[in-house]
Amino acid sequence: MRIALAAAVATFVATPVLAEDLVFQLVNDSSHSITEMYVSPVGEDQWGENILTVDAVDPGVSGDVTIADGMEICDYDLRFVSAEGGEAENTQNLCDLATFTVTD
Repeated sequence: MRIALAAAVATFVATPVLAEDLVFQLVNDSSHSITEMYVSPVGEDQWGENILTVDAVDPGVSGDVTIADGMEICDYDLRFVSAEGGEAENTQNLCDLATFTVTD
């Protein structure tokens, strides 16, 4: 019985770790509604699709954001677009972050 259990544990430990989704809380502490949010790994020339699942993140509102790109990276470029058409960009290590706050 111990041998079978040890073999099962060894098999479980040897299984490769799959990439996990990055999840963090987005807080809109600005005076503008955020209508679009794009992310791309640092160094990429193109933005991905708008990852917001709501029409807008109004001032004072927060919610969870998930980046489910299957990559095992942490450093992302972030692009936010407001309802008025303004844009802001930032670079962030999202693995070490529980909350990202957008300000004016």
